[in-house]
Amino acid sequence: MTTDTGEFAGNGGRIAWRAWQPESTARGVIVLVHGVAEHSGRYEHVGEVLAGEGFAVYALDHIGHGLSEGASANIGSMQAAADNVATLLELAGAAHPGVPRFLLGHSMGSLVVLHLATRAPVDVAGIVVSAPPLDIPLGNPVQRLAAPLLTRIAPNLGVLTLDSSTISRDPEVVRAYDADPLVFRGKLPARTAVEILQHTALVKQRLGALTPPLLVVHGTGDVVAAPSSADVLETGTGSPDVTVIRYPGLFHEVFNEPERDEVIGDVAQWLSAHVSEGDAES
Repeated sequence: MTTDTGEFAGNGGRIAWRAWQPESTARGVIVLVHGVAEHSGRYEHVGEVLAGEGFAVYALDHIGHGLSEGASANIGSMQAAADNVATLLELAGAAHPGVPRFLLGHSMGSLVVLHLATRAPVDVAGIVVSAPPLDIPLGNPVQRLAAPLLTRIAPNLGVLTLDSSTISRDPEVVRAYDADPLVFRGKLPARTAVEILQHTALVKQRLGALTPPLLVVHGTGDVVAAPSSADVLETGTGSPDVTVIRYPGLFHEVFNEPERDEVIGDVAQWLSAHVSEGDAES
């Protein structure tokens, strides 16, 4: 496995990306999309495993996140975030022509992926979402009412504290998260909170337009994105090929739980099956 890094002029500023490349010719391309307040480097172990399975894995840092430009944890807009994922998908596809392409998103990254795939058709062989936030206990009613005003007059004003203890049952993961200089540990900006809330509602309205094969992985102990979000996708999409895997008791970051090897293995198996299906169809 080899690693690459790069950047491109994205919607909202300079976008940094990294990639984990297989030793031999890639049999598929994956664009991995991280969640709010974090960065793509937290998925190194996921990228390494999938690269070992023959996939070229590309991951960007959203605007306001990681090594990309922008105000801390402020994604600017969900539309811009989706545009940047689409750009990386094209760049990765051009680097590995003729192989199936996949999208893999976690949490807010899942929402970005679902927004991209429901606003217009995307040329992918499959979509994987982890802890999709389609049913989220984000803020109290007063905060929800005030947020749209705040996003106009003070988009960077912090409105919501993220509790790191809810991401994983592994204390080492929580400690590393809290100590990571590229993880945002302040209050989530109003702009980002509003974009998540508004696009959660919008994506749910458009789920009938989601037609690629879909894998949903979700922990039943998730208190950040309610496990019922998986139910919404299981029954509401237009895809004829939907697989939902619920992991009993796992917290929000299923790729960082003690059972991570099982979860990543399940994802790799699903991706491999859909590469084979794509090869059979072609």
